[in-house]
Amino acid sequence: MNGARRTALLTLFAAAIAARGQTPPGVRLLADLEYGKASGVAGDKSLLLDLYLPDPAPPMVPVIVFVHGGGWMAGDRKHAPGMDLVRRGYALASVEYRLSQEAIFPAQIFDCKAAIRFLRAKAGAYGLDADHFAAWGHSAGGHLVALLGTSGGVKELEGDEGHPEQSSRLQAVCDMAGPTDFSSDPNEIGKDSGASRLIGCPVCDNPDKALLASPLKYVTKDCPPFLIIHGDHDKLVPLAQARLLHAALTAAGVPSTLLVRPWCGHGINDPTVTYERNAFFDRWLKGRRED
Repeated sequence: MNGARRTALLTLFAAAIAARGQTPPGVRLLADLEYGKASGVAGDKSLLLDLYLPDPAPPMVPVIVFVHGGGWMAGDRKHAPGMDLVRRGYALASVEYRLSQEAIFPAQIFDCKAAIRFLRAKAGAYGLDADHFAAWGHSAGGHLVALLGTSGGVKELEGDEGHPEQSSRLQAVCDMAGPTDFSSDPNEIGKDSGASRLIGCPVCDNPDKALLASPLKYVTKDCPPFLIIHGDHDKLVPLAQARLLHAALTAAGVPSTLLVRPWCGHGINDPTVTYERNAFFDRWLKGRRED
């Protein structure tokens, strides 16, 4: 069995174990950590994350924050992929955030940034490397991690949920199939689209508000390196969305890699993607650079 196939099978095995609520060998789980409190339609809500650590853990473990997808209105932090990353020596934090039926944007990015600040504040207690944080997400999660990456230092998107003394900036972002510019995505412009539910009004009638939620708006030279992964047959989020963000980052002088997977739809899961993702995190979080 070649290495890529073995990695893919191990990843699937770990995901199946995680789905049953168990952790695979070599992984320690700190479950249901409260990283903040926020309000929503049902009142105040505890915001939770699950932290997966290598067992035994080396000192100063780099952190990858995983943000789940689900159209901003579904999804569950409890079904986190990436146990192979934990075995590679990373801490993996799977975070929940308020869904669009609970609170509209910018609640979701407030929550994700609060989770990063919490983890930095607790870095000493959990053995984390506060200087090496990345984020990874797919679909709606891809949108939120892209926004995390481009909006570092944007005050109006920080929120006030705990640990304001900590930074929410990242050192790397892996965006898989995430929308990047709602105003140019025909699938998100309609009044019943996920983006319209996210911002609380039809995108087609409120382009300015949609722009505020678009990662593309905030691209500067200070953004962290990006790995953008997209299928060329994605019918939910057009490939053009990935190309827009990649072009903007490149024009700003930010290291950006666009990995287009042929014949892949919105769901992307193959050994090549796993290899490229791992190499990207190793490069920017562990300093293993081939150039």
